[in-house]
Amino acid sequence: MEKRQLGHSGLFTTPLVLGGNVFGWTADEATSFRVLDAFVGAGGDTIDTANVYSAWVPGHQGGESETVLGKWLKHRNRRDDVIIATKVGMKMGDGSEGLAKDYIKRSVEDSLRRLQTDYIDLYQSHKDDESLPVEEPLQAYAELIKEGKIRAIGASNFGAERLRAALVASQEQDLPRYETLQPEYNLYARQDFEQNLLPVCQEFGLGVIPYYGLASGFLTGKYRSKEDLDKSVRGSTIGDKYLNDRGFKILAALDTVVDRHQARRATQAEVALAWIMAQPGLTAPIASATTVDQVRDLANAMELTLSPDDVQLLNDASA
Repeated sequence: MEKRQLGHSGLFTTPLVLGGNVFGWTADEATSFRVLDAFVGAGGDTIDTANVYSAWVPGHQGGESETVLGKWLKHRNRRDDVIIATKVGMKMGDGSEGLAKDYIKRSVEDSLRRLQTDYIDLYQSHKDDESLPVEEPLQAYAELIKEGKIRAIGASNFGAERLRAALVASQEQDLPRYETLQPEYNLYARQDFEQNLLPVCQEFGLGVIPYYGLASGFLTGKYRSKEDLDKSVRGSTIGDKYLNDRGFKILAALDTVVDRHQARRATQAEVALAWIMAQPGLTAPIASATTVDQVRDLANAMELTLSPDDVQLLNDASA
């Protein structure tokens, strides 16, 4: 299977990353194990999580996803087979957050303990901490890389100006640089990334691993009316955000492309993810799954090649 480099990190990923936000939340431990087994069994090798997953659930404090993933790594003896990406910075259940140097160094120890590993492949700033100079987290990461606790670093939810400033600071101060960016990007959410962030990523050679590749499930095609919103826990996030003229136009284009690939029984989810993989400057979208059947869709997307006409149709519908 094709591998793509994450920036200049020396880390290579398959064209799709498995999102771990559902582990310990909408996927219990046993279900998460089945999903992880299916993903790796289908050739996938990169799993993205965060220390904050899933602090938003009543009774959770954060760390639930890392804990489940750590148990799977240990029970399946898979640590050497996969790339583990996690994040720091969002507000945890105890109220702690940010990218202060001391906080990062404490947080990485917590993540290592939960993941039951002695190193993290890709450690990411989950959101920018604008109260700090851009170089402070980079200084923490430099020490962690030297200690062998992380291999490479990435950024998520950064504005273009601060991302560029951080990359320049890395050059000028001989600090490790963000090798990846994790922005929101999909057929529906395009404008901010394409206009503001993509040029920075291309200039500095960053890998891009966007989240919400399926727009919280909207691009699977299962939400086409307000009556459909009760189909899952995440349906409540769809609402008026996607069920509008532009959203329906995108779904119609997805349906057309699915019909064109009827011979291989492609799904809307596969096509939506394959579209991201086909975009210039994009490395690998992140998508989560709560069933083995959903994992098959994700795996099939890695093998689906869209024609130029397919890509153009989707581009036009989602412009």
